[in-house]
Amino acid sequence: MSLSRPQYIDYIRTSSLFEGIDPDALSEILGAARPHRIKKGAYFFYQDQPARNLYMLVEGRVKFTQVTANGQQVLLRAVGPGEIFGTVAALSDALHPASAQAATDCVTLAWRGEDIGGLMDRFPRIALNVARFLAERLKEFQDRYRELATERVERRVAHTLLRLAEKLGEPEEGGTSVGLSLTRQDIAEMSGTTLFTVSRILSAWQHQGIVRTGRERVVICNSEELVAIAHDRPDSFHC
Repeated sequence: MSLSRPQYIDYIRTSSLFEGIDPDALSEILGAARPHRIKKGAYFFYQDQPARNLYMLVEGRVKFTQVTANGQQVLLRAVGPGEIFGTVAALSDALHPASAQAATDCVTLAWRGEDIGGLMDRFPRIALNVARFLAERLKEFQDRYRELATERVERRVAHTLLRLAEKLGEPEEGGTSVGLSLTRQDIAEMSGTTLFTVSRILSAWQHQGIVRTGRERVVICNSEELVAIAHDRPDSFHC
């Protein structure tokens, strides 16, 4: 796969990882990357595997799962085009905290950890951007923990769907698809609740016209009402 295609430069130019980098340096940065095509269902890396590559997603969807101490696999998050992942490869001797699986056919750019290290030496702004990215991910998980500890389950489910729609949403007739094949068990894991509870909530919301559900798919039909539930507004619908 050639790296001369203009969209690759465009992805690098607009990426938070390379924000503030001199445009003349982008060709050098792109030259250090390797393109990959990965089929749906394949893994980029596994939990606890040494981090070798930092990735930028050009096409597709990637989901991240973690196996708990009791052997349960939990869906943590998902990303879409333009996002970076595997950033722990920028840290020496780091292990991946979760597994990354292609939820669709994917195209990525990948930098080896040692190459990213060399680029950070030459362009210190990249190191600052990596630190900022990791801080944002930490805040994201802190927010998730706060939701689990303090919010009603309806609010947590609403937040989960809104986050997915913000990152991966695809417009379709009558609403916005969350853009990922998603079972009710997946939603339960991301929301910190049970399959029974999620099924009850989604059935009630479908009856109210807030969402539309099908086999491994959710469409948000009334985003304003879902936002009201997420923020616990007095006029929002409660299950």
